[in-house]
Amino acid sequence: METNETEIKVKKVLWPTDFSNSAKKALPYIRSLTMQYGSEIHVLYVIEDIAHHESWYGEFDRTHIDKLMQWSNKSAEKRLDQICGKYLEGCPLYIKHIAVGDPAQEILKLIDKEKIDWVVMASHGEKGHFRFGSVTEKVLKNSSVPVTTIPIDVKKTSDS
Repeated sequence: METNETEIKVKKVLWPTDFSNSAKKALPYIRSLTMQYGSEIHVLYVIEDIAHHESWYGEFDRTHIDKLMQWSNKSAEKRLDQICGKYLEGCPLYIKHIAVGDPAQEILKLIDKEKIDWVVMASHGEKGHFRFGSVTEKVLKNSSVPVTTIPIDVKKTSDS
């Protein structure tokens, strides 16, 4: 992000999504920032690495785990294409990213790797039962760039 005394230039905006309705609440803010600054939108989805949780899912051989991860990746690509096509049409440029691992760590890595200027994300994701989620909290506390969190009403998202 470039700044001078009177103007901020936001070249790259990151929108981490878990494909939940909560995450979609950030889209109007993403579109607004992008239109105002002509920014690139980087859309990130993080796949949980199930290889680290083998005992939770039963004993699978490596081939089975690889097939599950390939399916997850293919599914994520399809969902990202749908979101980008449906909700981000008016944006000058969007770049899709898929990572495997811990969501907060992968968000922070992408901020550095892509030289992101601003992050816009929901206050909690799909599994959020509280006003503030653990991923959002970790990103806020450890990000090197501004992070805007979009408040999500827990009662409304749990009822829908």
